[in-house]
Amino acid sequence: MMNSRFFLLLLTGLTVGFFSFAQKKDSAHLRVKRVDSASAKTAIPDTAAKKKHDPRKATLHSLMLPGWGQAYNRKYWKIPLVYAALGITGYIFNYNRVQYNKVKFAYFAVINRGNADSALFPVGKVSPDLKAFVDANDSYSLQLYRNEFRKDIDYSVLFFLFFWALNVVDATVDGHLKDFDISNDLSLKIKPSFYNLPTTPLGVSFVFNIGKQPVHKAMPVIP
Repeated sequence: MMNSRFFLLLLTGLTVGFFSFAQKKDSAHLRVKRVDSASAKTAIPDTAAKKKHDPRKATLHSLMLPGWGQAYNRKYWKIPLVYAALGITGYIFNYNRVQYNKVKFAYFAVINRGNADSALFPVGKVSPDLKAFVDANDSYSLQLYRNEFRKDIDYSVLFFLFFWALNVVDATVDGHLKDFDISNDLSLKIKPSFYNLPTTPLGVSFVFNIGKQPVHKAMPVIP
C-alpha cells in the first residue's frame, strides 16, 4: 500500500524531470540552430507554402488521445513514455481495486458471522492470504487494510489524471516551439533619443526587431 504510493511519487518525479529536460533540450536546440538572412530570404517561398503548425491541434489531440499530440508534433519518441506512465498508474489502480475487493469481502465475512447475511460472505471464498484475519475475527485490521486500499485507489486515479494532463501540457509546449522564430531578425537595440521638449530633452529608445517589423519603445529621462 505505502509502496504503491512511493512508487507513484517516484514515477511522477522521474516523468516530470524527464519531460522538463526534454523541453530544455529542444529549446537549446532552437537557440543553436541559426539561419542567416540570405538563406532565410531564399527559404521564404518554401516556408510560406508549408502548412502552418497549429499548437491548438496538438493540445486537442493529446486531450482526446494520449500521445496523439506528440505524434502531431513529430516527437514520436515521447509516445512510449506517455503510455508507460499511464499504463503503470492504470496497473496500480487495478491492483489496488482487486485487493480492496478481497479485503472488503473478508471484512464483511467477519462482521456478518452468525448473522442472516453470513451466507452472502462464505468464509471459503475468502482470499487465502486473509484467512488468518478471518479465523481470528480481526475485523479491525481488515478495516484498516480496506481503508488503505481505498486511499490507494484514489491516489492512482489522481496520478493517472495528472499524467494525462502532463501529456497535454507537453504537447502544447512542443507545439508552440515548433514554429518558434529562430532567425537573426530577432534583436534588441538601445539608442539615445532627443526630444524638442523643455522638460524632457533626453530619452532612451528601445528597438525590438521581431521578424521584419521593428517595434520602437521610447522612454524619456526625467532630469
